Amino acid sequence: MKIRINLAGLLGLGMLALSPVAFSAVDLSGTYDVATLTPLERPKAYGKNLYLSVEDADKMRAADAAAKADRNEASNPDRDAPPSGGDGSPGAAGNVGGYNTFWIDNGDQAFLVDGKFRTSILTTPADGRRPKLTPASAKRMAERRKRYRTNQGEAWWLKEDMKGPGPYDDMELRPAAERCLLGFGPVAGPPMFPTLYNNLKRIVQSEDSIMILAEMVHDARVVRMNEAHRPEDIRTWLGDSIGWWEGETLVVDTTNFTDKPALNGASRNLHVVEKFSRLENGDLLYSFLVDDPTVWSSPWGGEYPWPATQDKVYEYACHEGNYSFGNIMRGARLLEQDFINEGSIGGGN
Repeated sequence: MKIRINLAGLLGLGMLALSPVAFSAVDLSGTYDVATLTPLERPKAYGKNLYLSVEDADKMRAADAAAKADRNEASNPDRDAPPSGGDGSPGAAGNVGGYNTFWIDNGDQAFLVDGKFRTSILTTPADGRRPKLTPASAKRMAERRKRYRTNQGEAWWLKEDMKGPGPYDDMELRPAAERCLLGFGPVAGPPMFPTLYNNLKRIVQSEDSIMILAEMVHDARVVRMNEAHRPEDIRTWLGDSIGWWEGETLVVDTTNFTDKPALNGASRNLHVVEKFSRLENGDLLYSFLVDDPTVWSSPWGGEYPWPATQDKVYEYACHEGNYSFGNIMRGARLLEQDFINEGSIGGGN
């Protein structure tokens, strides 16, 4: 409860920032590459240890490089096709898999803060892992998981006589990231996390607003400086972000999310406070605190650096020439027809 009161206090500080002194001489504009091998959540083996040894960081870097080199070996032209419907293991389409890893760009090492490697991005709670779900949220998540599973090559939603809409009944029932409406991760947030590829962020700063462009799906967040939040009935996937300066640190407060924010599992009650500060080497240090008492039993958060880069944001053409989504729907109809033809259907959707 104390942390939630502090979050409300931060919002109060934001209102104080309506004064003329709120505009900072610090310019955060630039492009940043946030790719990193450091995981979001800390592996349980590290417990409450915030720091990663140099030896472990070297092992992580070497293991990742070896795995990528192995997957980038020339494919055997005489290899068999993957099993129909995939092999059922975790991964896209039952883990049919890509032919190499040229498209993966998740960095090549763990990040450092104050010259030390970290075991995770999350630092709160002390174990570096998201806190337990509330009982009501755990029940909702269990129901949601029933509608998402690996491809087994059959219309399981009919076989199990699922009540209500099936997971493939309508394109709008599919996740926003799958529909190329939002980046996954989430990359634009809030909060904003590194992911497998397209990890560039571009910040454009003016006196009355700051735009944060995420390379993936070209999501753009506009932070309105020194403003109050919009009315509660105006809600968006990325929420309503307002900002102010505390010395040379940009503070961004975001509320007013829809029922399905970009942050997986969160609700419309999500509240995120982010901070951006310029480091001496030109990089940024980004930190965040997540509070959604209807989903998680306590607030959680962390920090990681945003290294400056001269690279340019790549056009993320998720829709153009993308036949996969239409094929997802067509494939579902074929599986349903196969099930009907087998004479097994007895009710259903």
